[in-house]
Amino acid sequence: MRWEELLSDQRLRDPKYVEGKTRSIFVQDHDRIVFSAPFRRLANKTQVHPLYHHDHLHHRLIHSVEVGSVGRSIAMRVGDWLIGQGALARGEDHDLSNAVQAACAAHDIGNPPFGHSGEAAIGGWFAEGFDRAQGLLADLHAGLRDEFTAFEGNAQGFRILAQLEMYRGDGGMRLSKGVLGAFMKYPVTARTRAALPEETRKGYAGLKKFGVFEGERALFTEVADGCGLPAEEGWWRRHPLVFIVEAADDICYNIVDLEDAFTSGDLPFETVCEALDALAGRPNRETGGLTRTEHIALLRSLAIGSAIAACTQAFIENYDAIMDGAFSKSLVDASPLAGQFAQIEGIAKDRIFTSARKTELEVSGRQVIRNVLTGILPVFEDLARVGWDAERLPGPSAQIVRALSLDLRDVSGPESALHAMTDFTSGMTDRYALQIARMLSGL
Repeated sequence: MRWEELLSDQRLRDPKYVEGKTRSIFVQDHDRIVFSAPFRRLANKTQVHPLYHHDHLHHRLIHSVEVGSVGRSIAMRVGDWLIGQGALARGEDHDLSNAVQAACAAHDIGNPPFGHSGEAAIGGWFAEGFDRAQGLLADLHAGLRDEFTAFEGNAQGFRILAQLEMYRGDGGMRLSKGVLGAFMKYPVTARTRAALPEETRKGYAGLKKFGVFEGERALFTEVADGCGLPAEEGWWRRHPLVFIVEAADDICYNIVDLEDAFTSGDLPFETVCEALDALAGRPNRETGGLTRTEHIALLRSLAIGSAIAACTQAFIENYDAIMDGAFSKSLVDASPLAGQFAQIEGIAKDRIFTSARKTELEVSGRQVIRNVLTGILPVFEDLARVGWDAERLPGPSAQIVRALSLDLRDVSGPESALHAMTDFTSGMTDRYALQIARMLSGL
């Protein structure tokens, strides 16, 4: 792969656009993302702790901003190295870091309420519906069912960026192809992925999940061609900057989840301090005058700095494989700190993600999402019965459409109907989902 293609500044579905003199297209992309309604809603979406009232715990929006900061720092170091290697001209390192920051800002924009348990709840609801094979759910082509039973926030994110927001149906936000390429962790559709041999899926990190709905395949093909991503049988190799975006996410959620667990009382000071101290390289800092909260904050900062350096080193050491599309690890796993990160992941799995309050609220959150989907399904079944003409909806369904401001503009068949349902449900904040679930359930 070549950087002159990878950093494509051509806008999706807007090839004649020319960037201004004072702001690069990648900075503009970042601004379009952060001023969008889906990004703003991340302020009320779960990071780890659902529906928490503690102001110092992270939500998705703060997490996305922090990921952008870390991703930019890694990219600046990588860019400086690339200039030294003659792979980038001076000044192009700014394009690289700006593109990464924009992709980082968008990396969670498609996540539903209640975090990953929300994804599982949506998928579980559809799986049960397809098993019953009744009504609208029975009419969907079987090859598309995995898009819903394994609902994926990454694919929904690309749908928002490239289809739904701003220029609806005509490129979405019309971001640069370089940023959209850097965003795409899993450059494959669910249908293509399901047809691949198991050893192929397990052999490449970009095939761990799917990241593109069939409805947006043509849009991502434009992105992949514009960036020069190597094409395989129906899927593509990852854009090199994906590894930096992924590393920034890995660094932030692993380290900051520990800090949040201390703040929420789920982990004691000693456990968090020891894990962060190891990741930071056992720095010999004077902490006698610090409170425990300040001590943890200092170690968090030092640990992030250490991780940035380690992931930069991993990118440089694996550069040739990354540019050939052959690299298939995360930068964290390929870094000198892989063992320390594995220890943190073990603590999170055993003691953070299983905390009593989080578990109880995830159970409740799953039912909230099920109530929303069950409550709006009759609208779309009625829409199918009246020939997809929203003006002919019967009274109760029309009332729900008005009450929820359901968007039926693009609904013309089973596939678009089910996507409209997931667009609405995944776009909700945690608290709005709770409010609507109560209304639809008559509670």
